[in-house]
Amino acid sequence: MRMGSCLADGSGAAPVARQVTILGLGLFGGGVGAARYFAERGARVIVTDLRDASALAESLEALRDLDIHYRLGGHSPGDFAGSDLVVVNPAVPPSAPALEMARAASARLTTEINLLFDLSPAPILAVTGTHGKSTTTALLAEILRQSGKKVWVGGNLGGSLLSETDVMRPEDIVVIEISSFQCERLAWIRRSPHGAAVLNLTPNHLDRHADMREYAAAKQELLRYQMARDFALLNGEDPIVREWGQIGMGHKIFYGAPFEASCGARLENDRVLVWRDGSRAAFSLASLRLPGTHNRFNAACAGTMAWWMGCDPDVIERAIGHFAGLPDRLELILERDGIRFYNDSLATTPESAIAALEAVSPPVVLIAGGSSKRHSFDGFAATIVKRCKAVCLVGDTAPEIAGALAKHPGPPPFRIFDRFDEAVREAARIAAPGDTVLLSPACASFDRFRNYRERGRAFAQIVRALSADGPPRSGLVGGSPPTARASTMKGPL
Repeated sequence: MRMGSCLADGSGAAPVARQVTILGLGLFGGGVGAARYFAERGARVIVTDLRDASALAESLEALRDLDIHYRLGGHSPGDFAGSDLVVVNPAVPPSAPALEMARAASARLTTEINLLFDLSPAPILAVTGTHGKSTTTALLAEILRQSGKKVWVGGNLGGSLLSETDVMRPEDIVVIEISSFQCERLAWIRRSPHGAAVLNLTPNHLDRHADMREYAAAKQELLRYQMARDFALLNGEDPIVREWGQIGMGHKIFYGAPFEASCGARLENDRVLVWRDGSRAAFSLASLRLPGTHNRFNAACAGTMAWWMGCDPDVIERAIGHFAGLPDRLELILERDGIRFYNDSLATTPESAIAALEAVSPPVVLIAGGSSKRHSFDGFAATIVKRCKAVCLVGDTAPEIAGALAKHPGPPPFRIFDRFDEAVREAARIAAPGDTVLLSPACASFDRFRNYRERGRAFAQIVRALSADGPPRSGLVGGSPPTARASTMKGPL
């Protein structure tokens, strides 16, 4: 039984970690995967989480068949006493008192992603960026599969691969989406992936990171420990990322590089041109089914990484044409009576929502708002003014977005709603044939939902229920005529 470098006694067989504490079970599968991995291998597993059993019901149900000790609703030093290893959830901030409790107990700290780096016999490809990383990760995995590779997909995209490491082979490929929270703790093991992609960097998670410099430093850990045999695809058109050429020892491939560079990639019309060490190739994006300029960039990056892993351009083109996208990312829920309903719940930053607004066909009725990550909504508001006929706002950030809209002369009509379902229903009422109803919140979901997936499911359920009840009735609240839209929709700020 392979237990990995941080767990083995040196022989690769006997586990040292007899007791493991999972600090933060979470709802995206990483905590569940780590708990299951160690419990099934005979360790005594303690799970401690600030949330109670009702909030963690889905994760607890997934572990019901295992003998696990739960300490829910808070943390105490006893949660860590006697533990050899503490697996830290990405959401646990560096300042958390629980981390000090774990260190005081002399436990070794790690993460689910760090364990994957220790345990995987296959090379790891990791994709990060403020937005676009989920789509790029999924498309990269699809291209590699169609090239005949056995591919394992995980990380921030959801789920855990720890239990699968026993059956992975060196010739397989692991593809993960990785967040800044996960990147920064790679420093604990001083490891970086064989292949990395950094798509972009714009303000995000500033409720956790002190400023943009700290946020960027977290992402840079993905490159820092690469060796000469490794490679990193960097967005040469991003003013921050293009300065990272000296971080780590891996080959640097810059998207948008000039042809005189020794290696690079660039998009010209529908063709992505790639080159390295005198070898050149091209693949087309003409068959890409996903809307928007940002998805052309995502596809170009996925295809470039796949080419560096040896995939044939014809296979890359075929996979790009077959890829239908991800749930919660510009997901077309239904089209009825000429109105399209898109779920873009994964857009948790203004930049992601801006990309969605620019990708779908106007006129747009937008549903936005959620929990704060300390973003500025000025650019988002400017795009709304250009693309939207009306806006339904909901969540903790609704007043901030409304305030940003109010700064613009002649903004589209907007209103703040107390309930998510009310906002969705009103958006459907306003929409007319030819319109797009778009849930693209520009914010996290934690004010009203456990995660963005739950928010997306709620949107889809409401929209389908409205469709089952009959076509949405066009118009505004109270049946006001179109000329009254601004005064009717503009709600309390």
